[in-house]
This record gives sequence, C-alpha cells and structure tokens, in this order.
Amino acid sequence: MDYTDIKIKAGKVIRPYLLDLTYNDGSTKRVDLEQVLYGALFGPLRNQELFAQVRLNSEIETIEWPNGADFHPETLYRWEEYKEELAAVAAKWERTRKAG
Repeated sequence: MDYTDIKIKAGKVIRPYLLDLTYNDGSTKRVDLEQVLYGALFGPLRNQELFAQVRLNSEIETIEWPNGADFHPETLYRWEEYKEELAAVAAKWERTRKAG
C-alpha cells in the first residue's frame, strides 16, 4: 500500500459497522467495516456498543477504539481498493480461530 498525507478529520457511526469519515482534503467517504472485523484486535468491534465508541485520535489523525484497534487513514480513504483483500485476510483469521 502506498500512503499519502491523507488524514481523518471527523468520523460518525451511521449504523453498526458503517462510518462516515471526513478527510483533510474535504472529501467524505462511507466505509463499511463489517467484513474485516475478525481477529484478536478487530473481532471485539463486532460488539456494537464497542464499535459505537469509535473516536478521532487527533494526534495520529485517524479513528480508533478503546481496545486499541485503528486503521491507517489512507486505507480507509481508499477502502474500495483494499476492502476485498482485507476481508480475505480477516476471513482467514476467523477460520484459523475456529479451527484452533
């Protein structure tokens, strides 16, 4: 992944797992994270109460959750390009967890 200087300036939960994000270039994008919420770090975000606690970390200019989960702002900005690859990785984590 190539990264630019894109930063998140605001975020809002629309419904479970769906966020509206505003970036430093003035654009707003809607990102559905449901397919990637697996594994030790992101799996707990399937709890809707925890997911709703998303907040902006103004120091690193991205969103984060109280459990330490976060995403690079460029990944979220280019979500349409990355979501299938990330969903495949997340599904692999889940299969490994269930098999383990």
